[in-house]
Amino acid sequence: MAVDDLPQEDMRLLIQSIRDYAIFMLDPHGRIISWNAGAQRIKGYAAEEIIGTHFSVFYPPHEVAAGKPAMELRAAAADGRWEEEGWRVRKDGTRFWASVVITALYDERGELRGFGKVTRDLTERRSLARALDERGLLLAHLVQAQERERRRIASDVHDDTIQSMVAVGMRLRALGDRLPEEHAAAVRSLDEVVEAAVARLRDLAFRLRPPGDGLLEGLAAYLEREMSGMAYELEHDLPDEPPAEAAITVFRICQEALTNVRKHAGAHTVSVRLASRDGGVHVRVRDDGSGIAGRESRDGHYGLMEMRERAETAGGWWGIRGAPGEGTTVEFWVPAVARSQS
Repeated sequence: MAVDDLPQEDMRLLIQSIRDYAIFMLDPHGRIISWNAGAQRIKGYAAEEIIGTHFSVFYPPHEVAAGKPAMELRAAAADGRWEEEGWRVRKDGTRFWASVVITALYDERGELRGFGKVTRDLTERRSLARALDERGLLLAHLVQAQERERRRIASDVHDDTIQSMVAVGMRLRALGDRLPEEHAAAVRSLDEVVEAAVARLRDLAFRLRPPGDGLLEGLAAYLEREMSGMAYELEHDLPDEPPAEAAITVFRICQEALTNVRKHAGAHTVSVRLASRDGGVHVRVRDDGSGIAGRESRDGHYGLMEMRERAETAGGWWGIRGAPGEGTTVEFWVPAVARSQS
């Protein structure tokens, strides 16, 4: 018996029981009117939570703002079908790489009755494919080369420039001790400038070279040094240390996020949580500061651009949210599949 010949109730049971695909229907306006077991598994919503909700809830905020869900329905209605791969959002706010097909459903009179939507989670397959392709290997080498250069610069700054400036400061202090007071004050002022410059250079060297051995130890050391005076916590469920390029990417994005917290958030507490998910590392950096609403789309904010570009270059995603006075959450995911070296 062909699928088309199945009784309607049997067809409904078949669709409801499929777990590898999210299969559901939308009304002509994009509201969800049916929901199968695969949709609950992939997207995280139970049927009673999501039916009646507009399907745009599954899209990243910047795509909703750009009108992408409505555009897809218009295209499906015009052409009978819309198909793409892209990021979608689960109930818990995490994203997954999805294969999506939207099919327009017309009755015998040719009137649009709604849409059928089929979604498949391809996150792990995409991560593995990127790990094996030449672009993925090139990106891994680039990340490692950048980190080696950072370490070289940090070493030069620490072993050469800082040591020379420390020697200058010592000579200035020795000279000040031998000069009359009217000249000694000027020398001491110069010594203070040199000390301040040495402190800035030490901070630069620290930022260039991740502390500790591995991602978790490095983050712990960074939090201890940089977030002094603020309550902080670091939690994880990572079974193993991620591959080097993933660990570097995660550390650098966390570093930028924590720098923003320290400089701009006015926060009292900050938390960093890392989890193993979809073949990668999922991270949330949360603070209880002033919030950052509306700044996700501010392309002129270099720190936000750098975090987003690092995550997306690695094959992952990045987002930020925070209403005024309600703190800020930086959230991102990067694949953690070892790159092929063949």
